[in-house]
Amino acid sequence: MIAKIYRPARTAMQSGEARTRQWVLEFTKTERSKIDPLMGWTGSTGTANQIKMHFATCEDAVRYAQSQGLKYIVQKAQKRQARIRKHGYGENFAFERRESWTH
Repeated sequence: MIAKIYRPARTAMQSGEARTRQWVLEFTKTERSKIDPLMGWTGSTGTANQIKMHFATCEDAVRYAQSQGLKYIVQKAQKRQARIRKHGYGENFAFERRESWTH
């Protein structure tokens, strides 16, 4: 069983960085999902892929994986550049606006 250690990215509906500072250790799927013939639900007998553990740093997550004898993969997070506008959003509604307002 292989554990994946990563730092979650922010969602498309999120402008801030909440819940992206912690590192997550989760297990990869080891078997395919099966369809229950009676209800039609999907499921599997492996429950390890339901576990997500949160750590403050990557080193803590790696240390935990090593202490438990787990094989692990670390995915480094890519930093995004902040998009800061020169005058900010309030400039759209300023009285000194030089261009005409078009929508």
